Formats: sequence, structure tokens, C-alpha cells
Amino acid sequence: MSAKSLLDELEQVQLAIELIELGARLQVLETETDLSRARLIRLFKEVRGMSPPKGMLPFSTDWFITWMPNIHSSLFYNIYRRLGEDHGCARMEAFIKAYRLYLEQVAIDDAEAVLGLTRAWTLVRFFESDQLQLSECGRCHGHFVAHAHSPTHDYVCGICQPPSRAGKTRKRRAEAAAPSAPRAARHA
Repeated sequence: MSAKSLLDELEQVQLAIELIELGARLQVLETETDLSRARLIRLFKEVRGMSPPKGMLPFSTDWFITWMPNIHSSLFYNIYRRLGEDHGCARMEAFIKAYRLYLEQVAIDDAEAVLGLTRAWTLVRFFESDQLQLSECGRCHGHFVAHAHSPTHDYVCGICQPPSRAGKTRKRRAEAAAPSAPRAARHA
């Protein structure tokens, strides 16, 4: 094996390990690396301590358009695009850096990451296949994920105009319904 091919294989292994650590599914690894399926399964088991999950990857663009996923997807994709366009990062380098930056931002905001690595990868693939586009909000001028070829005239994002039930998750309703400690102590 030549030094160049050995170096290429090491780079492929490193890419696979980074993707596995970030939560990539086997299908993502098979698409983005030149490593054999058997090798990827062994790597997955070494890194995660378990076999890779089975099942199909997400295949609908609609998930990225719903309120909270749209905000997270838009944040991630704008970071990804900037890393590629403004900083000259190669596709997978930009993808991994963008996903890490997305996770950091979510952690800083003390929020839950809505966008898993596989969905982020699927999002990029939908943009590459011209199934999604970025549309500019007419109010805040941010760029948000939208279906490709949808009208952008008078587009308003989910942050400027959230749906009526936005943020009303079961967890938040349960927290709001639970009596606070000082109030409960007053009634004791």
C-alpha cells in the first residue's frame, strides 16, 4: 500500500470516527466514506460500544419546515453555508464544523438540540438536490429553510410569526401546572 493510499484511508477512518461520535447512522457513513460496510460496522461498535441502529433515514422535507425544526435547521444550514462560502471549508469539513457549532450554540442557549446529525446531513442533501431553499424573512431579514421553488414574496419566518401553540410542549405545560415551592408552602 502506498503512502498516499494509506494516508487517504486514515483520513477516511478519522472522518468516520468523527461522524460516529456526533451520532451518524451507518447509511451516512457509507455515503460519505470509501470504507467497507464491515469496516464501518466494526468502527461503529468500537466507538459507540454497540451495533449501529437499523432503519430508514428520514426522507421528507416537510419535517424541516415545521416550527422548531425549521429554526434549528435554519441555524445549522446558515452556519454550514458560511463555512463553505466565506471560509473555504470543504463540504464534509464544513458539515462537521457547522454541526459542532450548532451544538455549542444550543448548549449556550440552554436549549435541547432538535437537529440530530443524520437530519442535518439529510438537510444538506435536500439542498444539494434542490428540494429545499433558503427564504429571506420580510421582517427580520434572516434566511430560513423553505421548500424549493416556493414563493418568497411576503415570507415571514417562524420566529417573527410563531404558530399559536409554539413552545407549548407537554413538558412546559407540566412545569406550568406544577405548583411552585413557595406557593405550596404558603398553603401548608
